[in-house]
This record gives sequence, C-alpha cells and structure tokens, in this order.
Amino acid sequence: MKEKNINFAGSIIIFFILLFVFAKWGPPVNFSSVTQVKGEPFVVQGTGKATVAPDIAKIDIGIQESGTNLKTVQDLVNKKSQGLVAQVKKLGIEEKDIKTISYRVYPQYDYTTPSERITGYRVSTQYEVTIRDLAKIDDTIASVTSFGANSIGGVNFDLSAELKNKTLQTAREEAVDEAKTKAEGLAKAAGISLGKIINVTESTPLNIRPFPLSATGAEAAEKSITQPDIQPGTTEMEVTIVLSYEVR
Repeated sequence: MKEKNINFAGSIIIFFILLFVFAKWGPPVNFSSVTQVKGEPFVVQGTGKATVAPDIAKIDIGIQESGTNLKTVQDLVNKKSQGLVAQVKKLGIEEKDIKTISYRVYPQYDYTTPSERITGYRVSTQYEVTIRDLAKIDDTIASVTSFGANSIGGVNFDLSAELKNKTLQTAREEAVDEAKTKAEGLAKAAGISLGKIINVTESTPLNIRPFPLSATGAEAAEKSITQPDIQPGTTEMEVTIVLSYEVR
C-alpha cells in the first residue's frame, strides 16, 4: 500500500513537471474567445475600408548650376527659377501650389592641394508643385524640363483634404455597421441584453500609397518624354472602430 502511494505521488509530480515544461517551452495554442465580465461594458470591434483614386499629384522639380563665381551662379539659378515658376503658372497651377522646399549652396574644393582650395560653387533650388488636375501631369513634366528644370525628384499621388475626409467617413460608417452587427449577433447568441453605446474609439492607419518616379537631370527629361503615361491607380483607407455597450 505504501509503495502504491509513493508511485501515485511520483506520477503527480512528473505530471506537473511535464505541464510546466510544456507551458514554458511548448508551442502556443491558438484560440479565439470573447469574454464578458459582470459589471464591465460589452466591447466589439469593426473594420471598414474604402478605395478611391487619388485626386492630386505632387512633383519635385528643381534647377542646379555650377560655376567659379558664387554670385554669377546664384543670379543664373534665380533667373531660371523665375522663368520656371512663370511657366508653371501658365499651365494653370496656382501660386499657393508652388512651394520652395530647398535652396542650397555647395562649395566645390580642390582636394589635391593641402589647403583644399575652393574652385567653384554649385547652387540648387527645389520646388514642390501640387497638381490638382491630373490631366496636366504629363504636360507639366515636359514643359518644366524645357524651361530649365534639370532635376525632377519624383511624382507622389495623394488625396485632397476634402476627398480624404469623404473617403474616411465612408470607411468609418462601414466599420460602425460591422461592429454593430457583430454586437447584435453575439448578444443574441449569448442571451445578453445590450443597452446604449457608452464609448467609441477609432484607429486609422496611414494607407496613402505614393507612386514614385525617380529620375534626375537629363535622365528625368528623357523619361518624361518617353514615359508620359503616368497612372495614379487607387489607394485604400482603413478604419477600425471599437464600440462599448452597456449590459442590461
């Protein structure tokens, strides 16, 4: 009898040792559960998505020149910049949509001498042009290269504030509908009586997808002519809504 008790106690000890080892180093067990603690709100989550085509494009264009005299180079860049901006305005782009994003001066050195003597200067200026009529993208790129722009950083598509808010609201309404449907279904299946919504939270990840056109200098001018058909595609906005209900 004593030997049986020892064996039984040993079996229990071994069981708990194996249980500990499995819990600590064993594979995770995947399961999904919804719990409702008495007195706490009933919480559900819904996700909504809305797809839309971008309605604006942003293009980085610039001018860079080099020379031995700083003032001469600056005057040349400034003169070309004025002509470039004037040409962009002629395409119907408003002044508010033409923004200077950089103006840089780079001394150029002769590193073959111990004193590292300055031999010249490179001056560059860069603009961000917002195009609200996407039909003008190709003409804008082709036009600015012929008016002195020798640096095109890329094309990024985006949503205007009005379209972004409208698309966000569509996704938001879909997320709320999904959360409400889920809450009603779960409550009915579990025999729970739901009261009013007492809390709403929203999560909106950034989903705007840029369309890159990476080219600079002469290569940009060539690509703007040989590849004029730039398509904005579509972008998707996603909203997650969490609703908290009273439980009657």
